[in-house]
Formats: sequence, structure tokens, C-alpha cells
Amino acid sequence: MIEYLVPILAGTLPAATPLVLAGLGELVTERAGVLNLGVEGMMLMGAIAGFACAATTGTGVAGALIAGAIGGAAGSAIFAVLAVWLAANQAASGIALTIFGTGLSAFIGQHFVSYSLPGLQPVNLPLLSGLPLLGPVLFHQDPVVYFTLALFAAVSWILARTRVGLVLRAVGEAPEAAHALGYPVLWIRTLAVLAGGALTGMAGAYLSTVYTPLWVQNMTAGRGWIAVALVVFAAWKPGRLLLGAWLFGGVTILQLQAQGLGIALPSQLMSALPYLATIVALVLMSRKQRLLQTSVPAALGKPYLPGA
Repeated sequence: MIEYLVPILAGTLPAATPLVLAGLGELVTERAGVLNLGVEGMMLMGAIAGFACAATTGTGVAGALIAGAIGGAAGSAIFAVLAVWLAANQAASGIALTIFGTGLSAFIGQHFVSYSLPGLQPVNLPLLSGLPLLGPVLFHQDPVVYFTLALFAAVSWILARTRVGLVLRAVGEAPEAAHALGYPVLWIRTLAVLAGGALTGMAGAYLSTVYTPLWVQNMTAGRGWIAVALVVFAAWKPGRLLLGAWLFGGVTILQLQAQGLGIALPSQLMSALPYLATIVALVLMSRKQRLLQTSVPAALGKPYLPGA
């Protein structure tokens, strides 16, 4: 049984990495009171930006992640102008961004259909990688997985322990009060949206250059929507977001390993398992109305214009 369990657990972390990055970006955005449903589009923009950078410049994964972050931030900048500065409907603006990002990535990506990239090999951490079970699961991963976990810890600490996080949460809870105290609410929300877009674009770049190092149209396969759902599932708590991403990643790998485990189920059903697991988790979470009501940022999705 262990010979099947270890590959599943080891594969969970890289499978969950795009969700951790995209979910963390959406969490930062929503903590500022802005609902951005354009995560899927920004992930695709980051995916094609990162892949194009790696394929044409040879800068490797590091350059691809930076290009992906820029691509995602560019998409989120469009959303920020509409939803933050022009007070357009945030849900409609986000969906429009998803449609735009999907079309743009498909248009640019048609020139890279035949390309493939070398990807990134796992790195053994000295001493730790030799530990039984935990070694191959936690300490034999590609560098981006470790970077993502470190970034997750840093963002979680900033949100919970620093003045920056306090101001961000204040803007998401009571923008009128934050404005009365002299904080530039619109600029804070804009920076949160841009930071969220950069993280989301980085998630897309990881997908296209490391996890599946080739370009496929619509390769995010709904992960952007799952990332949005995970923020709700996590009740806007970073720790729960990480656990939710690992749950989705684990189910994703499980359906890939199903044949090796001798599970005789239709391939279509196995492919749907990660999404079914997310739906079940959201349904269970929705029953905890008190937790949702006390966790959701009070101004989430509500446009704010000073003096309006």
C-alpha cells in the first residue's frame, strides 16, 4: 500500500501549487473588499506569458514566473480600472476578464502549440529527503513548490501580523472608516488587485512551464474557478486555503493513480472527482452560515468611491 501512497502524496504538492498561488492572490484581493472572478482568465494570461517567455528567450522557469506575474498583473490592472476606479459591477467585470484572458491566451498560444519545455526536476533537500515517507513526500519537490510554501507563509504573516495587513483588512471591512482615517482606499484596493493578479499569473506560468511543460489551449481546466471557491471554502483564512488546495491536489493525483490502485471506474468519472470533491466541500461549508457571515469581509463586492 505504501508504494501507492507515496506517489499520491508526493504528487499532491505540485498539483496543488497553482491553486495555492491563485487562491492566495484571490484571498489578498478579497481581503481588500474586491471580488475578482477573473482568476481563470488571469491564470491563462500568466500561462501563455510565462510559456512564451521561456520558449523564446531561454530565461528558464524563473523568467517564466516573472513574465507570468506581469501577465496576470496586466489583466488585473484592466479589472482594477473598471471595478475599483470606475465602480463597475465587480462580478461582471471579473467574468469579462475571464473571457478576455481565455481568448487572448488562445490567440497568442496558437504559435506555441508544437513547443515543449524541459520543465523542472525535483530537488533533494540534504538529510531531510532520506526520511522515511516524509522525505520523498515533502523534501523531494521542485524549487517552485518550496518557493510557494515560503511565499504562502510570508503572505499569511503579513495579513495577520503587520500594519500592512491590518490596513488591508480595514479597507475590506469598512472603507468609509479607512478613508476617514486618511488611507487612500482606492489605491490600496488597486495594489491588492495587482498583487493578486501577479500571484495568479505566476500560478498559470507554473502550470505551463513546470507542471505540464507544454502549451495547451484552456490548460487551466477550471482551476481559476476552483481557486475562487477555495477562498470561500477556507472562510478567508490562509491556513484553510492551503488545506483546501492540498485536498484538490490530492484528489487530482488520486484519479491519475486510480488504475494503479486497481479502481475500475469510468475515466470520465475519475476526471470529474477533483471538481466533485470541491463541490461537496463547498456544500458542507455553506451549511456553516454563522462562520461565513463572521468571516466574509463586510465590504466584499461593494464598489466604493470617496465622496459618492
